[in-house]
Amino acid sequence: MDFSGKHALVTGAAGGIGQSIVSKLRAAGARVAVADRDVSAISADTHLPGDLLDPAYANTLPAQAAEALGGLDIVINNAGVITRGSVTETSDDDWALSMGVNVEAPFRICRAAIPIMAQIGGGAIVNTASCWGLRPGPNHAVYCMTKAAIASLTQCMGHDHAHQGIRINAVCPNEVNTPMLRSGFAQRGFDPDSAVSELGKTVPLGRIAEPEDIADVVLFLASDGARYMCGALIEVNGGKPVT
Repeated sequence: MDFSGKHALVTGAAGGIGQSIVSKLRAAGARVAVADRDVSAISADTHLPGDLLDPAYANTLPAQAAEALGGLDIVINNAGVITRGSVTETSDDDWALSMGVNVEAPFRICRAAIPIMAQIGGGAIVNTASCWGLRPGPNHAVYCMTKAAIASLTQCMGHDHAHQGIRINAVCPNEVNTPMLRSGFAQRGFDPDSAVSELGKTVPLGRIAEPEDIADVVLFLASDGARYMCGALIEVNGGKPVT
């Protein structure tokens, strides 16, 4: 995949999947703006640190990226948080964080990016949803709900903006071997290495996903190779259903 001359914005760039997306985009020739709370350690063309819970930041992020890069052809809404537990175990703070990062921020970023892309004749937006947003999973009520929301929003926007040459799709991973997953195991008293290994045994392909497995699909959806894909929700799960 050749992204020479393309300009991309990646949110959640400091996470495991985000760093892989950024690295692969730049290796393929794209100029990349990275967004996260702390992006100082990431090699990129433009650093746009901030808090996605701040509406002013999310609303202006695409314009900032376009100005800094000289254009905006690709937006990857990769930032996300996981809130575990049933509804009765979910606090107002959990709700606000999950809705803010997983739903409201990508909504605001897409709303701001689409007019910019329309002016140049099109572009590609890839959102990170989840298999857990397509089917219910145990003890992740709010997480599943927010990922279902971004999946539905992706399908709606894909339909509404296809005529502008803007392709909007989503990748839907299952478990991925990222620092966020490992920290969750550690917080619950499990050894992350052992937990990841055991989890891999539940996957038909024999392991959980690595960040690169997801990043490759994201790059495909952003590329001309996916030129006829619009409003698609692509599961990347190693054959494992939500259980």
